[in-house]
Amino acid sequence: MKISFNINLANNFLNEQNLKQLTPFVESHHKQLIKKSGKGNNFLGWLQLPSTMLNDKKIIERSDNIKKLWENKNITHIVVVGIGGSYLGARAIYEALTGNFHETSPKSPKLIFAGHNMSSKYLNDLTKYLSDKDFGIIVISKSGTTLEPALAFRLLKTTLEEKHSMTEVSQRIIAITDSEKGALRNFANTECYESFDIADDIGGRYSVLSPVGIIPLALTGINILELLKGGEVAQNHFIENASIDGNIALKYAAVRHILYSQDKSIEMLVSFCPELFYFIEWWKQLFGESEGKQNKGIFPAGAIFSTDLHSLGQYIQEGARIFFETFISVKDQGQPLIIPEKQNDADNLNYLKGKDIGYVNNIAEKGTMLAHKEGDVPVLQIEINKIDEYNLGQLIYFFEFACAISGYMFEVNPFDQPGVEVYKKNMFELLDKPGA
Repeated sequence: MKISFNINLANNFLNEQNLKQLTPFVESHHKQLIKKSGKGNNFLGWLQLPSTMLNDKKIIERSDNIKKLWENKNITHIVVVGIGGSYLGARAIYEALTGNFHETSPKSPKLIFAGHNMSSKYLNDLTKYLSDKDFGIIVISKSGTTLEPALAFRLLKTTLEEKHSMTEVSQRIIAITDSEKGALRNFANTECYESFDIADDIGGRYSVLSPVGIIPLALTGINILELLKGGEVAQNHFIENASIDGNIALKYAAVRHILYSQDKSIEMLVSFCPELFYFIEWWKQLFGESEGKQNKGIFPAGAIFSTDLHSLGQYIQEGARIFFETFISVKDQGQPLIIPEKQNDADNLNYLKGKDIGYVNNIAEKGTMLAHKEGDVPVLQIEINKIDEYNLGQLIYFFEFACAISGYMFEVNPFDQPGVEVYKKNMFELLDKPGA
């Protein structure tokens, strides 16, 4: 394992006695998860998903074949249509790995995302943008009837139909959906789309290492084998290590609950790497949907520093003491960028001459952690070596495993989301949907 977890900057709130008292409780939930005896045990397909995917040579081979076919068609843009877990995982990895301006090789198409809102301006802008582009669609939905992606798919499919024959349209659409039932499965079967199955025992927010995440990523040239290998290393480590002393996912879950018992009801996941913005968005859904039930749960929030220190910094330093911070730190931040010396030093920055900007960023992170600790904010730190497929695969699985354990500690089902259905019910009634 290349991920480390540091709680030293939260020692005003934590001690060995806290963890010792909670250890039997945490370790019992590890046993419950591995034995599949807890709530939602019919949704544990993610538990050994990295190994399952690595052993399924057909999926890798099919994704390679589609990539070659779409390259031959000169497809330059791929629209991923989905909402929630159907798009956030792929977007988190894509945004982290393709750079802040989505630099890709000439043969790697650009990913665009739709179906995660119903903004007419967004969809109008998107269809105009695509009007002169060669594009394909990956539509992701278990049912095919979730309103946001269903509307976007209808509009985008119409745009394709205005440009191509029906046969060509079918070759430019991939459906990732239920293996047997649902509107999208029927579409895929009748219109001969390439399709991949969403397993019945994997929920959306735990699906990033399934076809839901890896097919869009594979078609853009991201190394999905390394992503899955990282996930598998984490999978084996966290499943096999039942002791809190040897399992940082258990320790992270335990520490969060100790802080929650001290009225720290908000967790801010933060990073000094803007590439991780959508990774934090994925994390927010993972923990928000998994824990927020029965009037319980830690509210997941996020920030990118140092940007948000100039908007939220004052509150974090001196506001209500109701939250704790978890930093994702990255040791290697990429190619060095050396600060040049200037003769007149008008900006008074020559004291930094010859230093790497990444070094300055790391120092800013350390200074921020110390400042927030001094401001009585518990600070946790998760550190990875670099932002690449292998490390992100480990990080994804780390959070998934910790989230499942944490949900069990709250005595809720971490794998359902009944509250999400309430807005849908009201919306469909107001829209006069037949049968609503």
